[in-house]
Amino acid sequence: MNTVPRKGTKAKEPFVPELARLIDVIEETPGVRSFRVVFEDVAVMSAFSFAPGQIGLMGIPGVGESTFAISSPPSRRDYIQFSVMKTGFVTSAIHELEAGDAVAVRAPLGCGFPVDSWKGKNILIAGGGIGMAPLRSLLLHLLDRRDEFGGIRVFYGARTPADLCFAGDRAEWERRQDIDFIATVDRRQPGWSGRTGVVPDVLESERPPAQDTVAVACGPPVMIRYTLAALKRLGFSEDRVYTTLERKMKCGIGLCGRCNVGSKYVCTDGPVFSLADLGNEI
Repeated sequence: MNTVPRKGTKAKEPFVPELARLIDVIEETPGVRSFRVVFEDVAVMSAFSFAPGQIGLMGIPGVGESTFAISSPPSRRDYIQFSVMKTGFVTSAIHELEAGDAVAVRAPLGCGFPVDSWKGKNILIAGGGIGMAPLRSLLLHLLDRRDEFGGIRVFYGARTPADLCFAGDRAEWERRQDIDFIATVDRRQPGWSGRTGVVPDVLESERPPAQDTVAVACGPPVMIRYTLAALKRLGFSEDRVYTTLERKMKCGIGLCGRCNVGSKYVCTDGPVFSLADLGNEI
């Protein structure tokens, strides 16, 4: 197996949530909000570290917790950000929270992207919808260490312009001259002047070179499946293509046995995997 580094300093034991407080709530789309949290214990907050791609469990005491990718970069330490899509009981309760409210956090968990092994290489990022959350952490981390990498190309898509997250970040990424950022929506929409077409199709139309390039894809399952197939057709080798499967994680620590992908468990072996790790299991 192509081992992905498991880095980070946990708040405490992974079984024991750490009390944290919301300092900001950002509405990304009608169904997605980003929550910025800080641990109540100042010493825990100052010691906390993680790698892009790692995840955390955030919840409300007495209500429940869910698994979310950390969407802030490890190089920016003022807060930890989780971007949450409203999909069920716990996430609906989280969406009712406001700045100042208390939450419980278990983090970081899982493995991160092996960013240090990518130094000097070109990076291609393909994201869809809320799947941009872990890729935001990765991209901001790459930009904070920009001189360590080659070209950076980003393809980010959603069904409609209203479903694209991280508007402030996107505006900055589009302005920057040191990355190539393409936003696309599935079909032409009134007032939309950007690209149209699903991410795999736009990716193949641009034909980014595979040589000396690492590709990372995250999004809805169907988007990941077709994007990985497109990357194969473009000549990317399986050991140079990564994805993250945190959506499958439940307990986060290998106890419930509900996140298996073939013989692997997402929480103990992932959530970051190379395509070579997964074989035909995705």
